Amino acid sequence: MPLAFFKVDWGSYAPDLWHALLRTLEFTAAGFAGAAVLGLLLALMRLSPVWPLRALAALYTEVFKNVPLIAIVLLVYNGLTQIGIVFGLFQAGALSLIVFYAAYLSEIFRAALTGVHPGQKEAAEALGMSRVATFVHVTFSQALRLALPGTNTMLVDLLKSTSLLVVIGAFELMTQAQLIASSTFRAFEVYSVIAGIYFVVCFSLSQALLWFERQVRGGVALLPSRRRRLSAARTLLEEGAPA
Repeated sequence: MPLAFFKVDWGSYAPDLWHALLRTLEFTAAGFAGAAVLGLLLALMRLSPVWPLRALAALYTEVFKNVPLIAIVLLVYNGLTQIGIVFGLFQAGALSLIVFYAAYLSEIFRAALTGVHPGQKEAAEALGMSRVATFVHVTFSQALRLALPGTNTMLVDLLKSTSLLVVIGAFELMTQAQLIASSTFRAFEVYSVIAGIYFVVCFSLSQALLWFERQVRGGVALLPSRRRRLSAARTLLEEGAPA
Protein backbone atom coordinates (compact mmCIF):
# COMPACT_ATOMS: atom_id res chain seq x y z
CA MET A 1 0.00 0.00 0.00
CA PRO A 2 2.78 2.57 0.75
CA LEU A 3 4.08 2.08 -2.80
CA ALA A 4 0.77 3.45 -4.13
CA PHE A 5 1.84 6.93 -3.08
CA PHE A 6 4.63 6.81 -5.68
CA LYS A 7 2.07 6.46 -8.47
CA VAL A 8 1.37 10.19 -8.15
CA ASP A 9 4.01 12.54 -9.55
CA TRP A 10 4.11 14.78 -6.50
CA GLY A 11 7.04 16.76 -7.85
CA SER A 12 4.94 18.23 -10.65
CA TYR A 13 2.19 19.19 -8.22
CA ALA A 14 4.47 20.64 -5.53
CA PRO A 15 4.24 24.28 -6.77
CA ASP A 16 0.45 24.09 -6.86
CA LEU A 17 0.31 22.57 -3.37
CA TRP A 18 2.67 25.24 -2.03
CA HIS A 19 0.53 27.98 -3.54
CA ALA A 20 -2.59 26.33 -2.10
CA LEU A 21 -1.00 26.14 1.34
CA LEU A 22 -0.11 29.84 1.24
CA ARG A 23 -3.67 30.59 0.14
CA THR A 24 -4.99 28.57 3.08
CA LEU A 25 -2.80 30.54 5.50
CA GLU A 26 -3.99 33.80 3.95
CA PHE A 27 -7.61 32.80 4.51
CA THR A 28 -6.73 31.82 8.08
CA ALA A 29 -4.95 35.08 8.88
CA ALA A 30 -7.61 37.32 7.34
CA GLY A 31 -10.49 35.35 8.80
CA PHE A 32 -9.06 35.23 12.32
CA ALA A 33 -8.02 38.89 12.41
CA GLY A 34 -11.45 40.05 11.29
CA ALA A 35 -13.27 37.60 13.57
CA ALA A 36 -11.22 38.71 16.58
CA VAL A 37 -12.03 42.39 16.02
CA LEU A 38 -15.72 41.74 15.35
CA GLY A 39 -15.89 39.24 18.22
CA LEU A 40 -14.47 41.78 20.68
CA LEU A 41 -16.96 44.38 19.48
CA LEU A 42 -19.83 41.93 19.94
CA ALA A 43 -18.58 41.00 23.42
CA LEU A 44 -18.51 44.67 24.44
CA MET A 45 -22.02 45.09 23.04
CA ARG A 46 -23.21 42.11 25.09
CA LEU A 47 -21.82 43.76 28.21
CA SER A 48 -23.18 47.20 27.35
CA PRO A 49 -25.79 48.81 29.63
CA VAL A 50 -27.73 49.78 26.49
CA TRP A 51 -30.42 47.13 25.94
CA PRO A 52 -30.70 47.40 22.11
CA LEU A 53 -26.96 46.80 21.74
CA ARG A 54 -27.13 43.73 23.99
CA ALA A 55 -30.12 42.37 22.08
CA LEU A 56 -28.50 42.94 18.68
CA ALA A 57 -25.26 41.25 19.73
CA ALA A 58 -27.13 38.32 21.28
CA LEU A 59 -29.21 37.86 18.13
CA TYR A 60 -26.10 37.89 15.93
CA THR A 61 -24.33 35.37 18.16
CA GLU A 62 -27.24 32.95 18.28
CA VAL A 63 -27.86 33.12 14.53
CA PHE A 64 -24.30 32.44 13.42
CA LYS A 65 -23.63 29.85 16.12
CA ASN A 66 -26.54 27.77 14.81
CA VAL A 67 -25.98 28.05 11.04
CA PRO A 68 -23.43 25.76 9.29
CA LEU A 69 -20.36 27.49 7.93
CA ILE A 70 -20.84 25.91 4.51
CA ALA A 71 -24.28 27.54 4.27
CA ILE A 72 -22.76 30.94 5.08
CA VAL A 73 -20.06 30.44 2.44
CA LEU A 74 -22.62 29.63 -0.26
CA LEU A 75 -24.88 32.47 0.84
CA VAL A 76 -22.09 35.05 0.74
CA TYR A 77 -20.59 33.91 -2.57
CA ASN A 78 -23.70 32.83 -4.49
CA GLY A 79 -26.75 34.13 -2.64
CA LEU A 80 -25.79 37.78 -2.34
CA THR A 81 -25.28 38.06 -6.08
CA GLN A 82 -29.07 38.02 -6.47
CA ILE A 83 -29.27 41.38 -4.71
CA GLY A 84 -26.32 42.87 -6.57
CA ILE A 85 -23.59 42.21 -4.00
CA VAL A 86 -20.69 40.38 -5.65
CA PHE A 87 -17.54 39.25 -3.85
CA GLY A 88 -14.39 37.73 -5.23
CA LEU A 89 -13.27 34.30 -4.06
CA PHE A 90 -10.90 35.58 -1.40
CA GLN A 91 -13.28 38.27 -0.13
CA ALA A 92 -16.20 35.83 0.06
CA GLY A 93 -14.15 33.16 1.82
CA ALA A 94 -12.59 35.52 4.35
CA LEU A 95 -15.90 37.27 5.07
CA SER A 96 -17.63 33.93 5.66
CA LEU A 97 -14.96 32.91 8.16
CA ILE A 98 -15.14 36.28 9.88
CA VAL A 99 -18.89 36.41 10.44
CA PHE A 100 -19.00 32.75 11.52
CA TYR A 101 -16.11 32.68 13.98
CA ALA A 102 -16.86 36.14 15.40
CA ALA A 103 -19.91 34.61 17.07
CA TYR A 104 -17.80 32.03 18.91
CA LEU A 105 -14.97 34.41 19.75
CA SER A 106 -17.47 36.92 21.16
CA GLU A 107 -18.60 34.33 23.71
CA ILE A 108 -14.99 33.56 24.66
CA PHE A 109 -14.17 37.27 25.02
CA ARG A 110 -17.35 37.97 26.96
CA ALA A 111 -16.57 35.19 29.43
CA ALA A 112 -13.00 36.44 29.80
CA LEU A 113 -14.09 40.05 30.40
CA THR A 114 -16.64 39.03 33.02
CA GLY A 115 -14.01 36.79 34.61
CA VAL A 116 -11.91 39.77 35.68
CA HIS A 117 -12.69 40.58 39.31
CA PRO A 118 -14.71 43.82 39.69
CA GLY A 119 -12.31 44.92 42.40
CA GLN A 120 -9.61 45.40 39.77
CA LYS A 121 -11.70 48.02 37.99
CA GLU A 122 -12.64 49.71 41.26
CA ALA A 123 -8.99 49.89 42.29
CA ALA A 124 -8.03 51.46 38.96
CA GLU A 125 -10.81 54.04 39.26
CA ALA A 126 -9.68 54.82 42.81
CA LEU A 127 -6.23 55.61 41.41
CA GLY A 128 -7.78 58.13 39.04
CA MET A 129 -7.46 56.12 35.82
CA SER A 130 -9.88 56.93 33.04
CA ARG A 131 -12.38 54.38 31.72
CA VAL A 132 -10.34 53.81 28.60
CA ALA A 133 -7.08 53.41 30.51
CA THR A 134 -8.78 51.09 32.98
CA PHE A 135 -10.11 48.88 30.22
CA VAL A 136 -6.86 48.76 28.22
CA HIS A 137 -4.35 48.40 31.06
CA VAL A 138 -6.39 46.53 33.68
CA THR A 139 -9.46 44.73 32.35
CA PHE A 140 -8.36 43.81 28.83
CA SER A 141 -4.84 42.74 29.77
CA GLN A 142 -6.18 40.31 32.37
CA ALA A 143 -9.04 39.13 30.15
CA LEU A 144 -6.51 38.35 27.41
CA ARG A 145 -4.89 35.73 29.59
CA LEU A 146 -8.25 34.14 30.35
CA ALA A 147 -9.29 34.14 26.69
CA LEU A 148 -6.10 32.60 25.29
CA PRO A 149 -6.99 28.88 25.58
CA GLY A 150 -10.37 29.23 23.84
CA THR A 151 -9.04 31.71 21.30
CA ASN A 152 -6.14 29.45 20.36
CA THR A 153 -8.54 26.54 19.86
CA MET A 154 -10.72 28.65 17.58
CA LEU A 155 -7.70 29.67 15.49
CA VAL A 156 -6.72 26.05 14.81
CA ASP A 157 -10.35 25.17 14.11
CA LEU A 158 -10.61 28.10 11.69
CA LEU A 159 -7.56 26.88 9.81
CA LYS A 160 -9.18 23.46 9.36
CA SER A 161 -12.47 25.05 8.33
CA THR A 162 -10.85 26.74 5.35
CA SER A 163 -11.22 23.32 3.68
CA LEU A 164 -14.96 24.02 3.40
CA LEU A 165 -14.17 26.81 0.95
CA VAL A 166 -13.74 24.02 -1.60
CA VAL A 167 -17.46 24.49 -2.37
CA ILE A 168 -16.66 27.80 -4.08
CA GLY A 169 -13.34 26.71 -5.59
CA ALA A 170 -11.22 29.04 -3.47
CA PHE A 171 -7.96 27.34 -4.56
CA GLU A 172 -6.92 26.46 -1.01
CA LEU A 173 -5.53 23.03 -0.10
CA MET A 174 -8.74 21.04 -0.41
CA THR A 175 -9.61 22.57 -3.76
CA GLN A 176 -6.16 21.71 -5.05
CA ALA A 177 -6.52 18.18 -3.70
CA GLN A 178 -9.78 17.81 -5.59
CA LEU A 179 -8.10 18.94 -8.81
CA ILE A 180 -5.16 16.56 -8.38
CA ALA A 181 -7.43 13.64 -7.52
CA SER A 182 -9.55 14.34 -10.60
CA SER A 183 -6.54 14.38 -12.90
CA THR A 184 -4.71 11.37 -11.42
CA PHE A 185 -7.66 9.19 -10.29
CA ARG A 186 -5.64 8.45 -7.13
CA ALA A 187 -8.04 9.81 -4.51
CA PHE A 188 -6.67 7.73 -1.62
CA GLU A 189 -3.10 8.91 -2.05
CA VAL A 190 -4.02 12.51 -2.75
CA TYR A 191 -6.38 13.01 0.16
CA SER A 192 -4.04 11.14 2.50
CA VAL A 193 -1.23 13.55 1.64
CA ILE A 194 -3.51 16.55 2.06
CA ALA A 195 -4.68 15.23 5.43
CA GLY A 196 -1.02 14.88 6.42
CA ILE A 197 -0.30 18.47 5.38
CA TYR A 198 -3.24 19.71 7.46
CA PHE A 199 -2.02 17.69 10.43
CA VAL A 200 1.52 19.05 10.24
CA VAL A 201 0.35 22.66 9.90
CA CYS A 202 -2.34 22.45 12.58
CA PHE A 203 -0.13 20.55 15.03
CA SER A 204 2.72 23.02 14.57
CA LEU A 205 0.35 25.94 15.04
CA SER A 206 -1.24 24.44 18.16
CA GLN A 207 2.17 23.80 19.73
CA ALA A 208 3.30 27.35 18.96
CA LEU A 209 0.12 28.71 20.51
CA LEU A 210 0.60 26.56 23.62
CA TRP A 211 4.14 27.95 23.96
CA PHE A 212 2.80 31.49 23.59
CA GLU A 213 0.11 30.79 26.20
CA ARG A 214 2.70 29.50 28.66
CA GLN A 215 4.85 32.59 28.06
CA VAL A 216 1.93 34.92 28.72
CA ARG A 217 0.80 33.03 31.83
CA GLY A 218 4.36 33.02 33.09
CA GLY A 219 4.51 36.80 32.92
CA VAL A 220 7.21 36.95 30.26
CA ALA A 221 7.46 40.40 28.69
CA LEU A 222 6.56 39.95 25.04
CA LEU A 223 6.34 43.60 23.98
CA PRO A 224 9.51 45.75 23.75
CA SER A 225 7.84 48.55 25.75
CA ARG A 226 7.06 46.18 28.62
CA ARG A 227 10.61 44.80 28.54
CA ARG A 228 11.98 48.33 28.89
CA ARG A 229 9.67 49.06 31.84
CA LEU A 230 10.63 45.83 33.59
CA SER A 231 14.31 46.49 32.95
CA ALA A 232 13.97 49.99 34.40
CA ALA A 233 12.14 48.61 37.43
CA ARG A 234 14.88 46.02 38.06
CA THR A 235 17.52 48.72 37.76
CA LEU A 236 15.75 50.85 40.36
CA LEU A 237 15.45 47.89 42.71
CA GLU A 238 19.13 47.05 42.33
CA GLU A 239 20.16 50.67 42.95
CA GLY A 240 17.96 50.87 46.04
CA ALA A 241 19.09 47.55 47.48
CA PRO A 242 21.58 47.72 50.38
CA ALA A 243 25.18 46.85 49.54
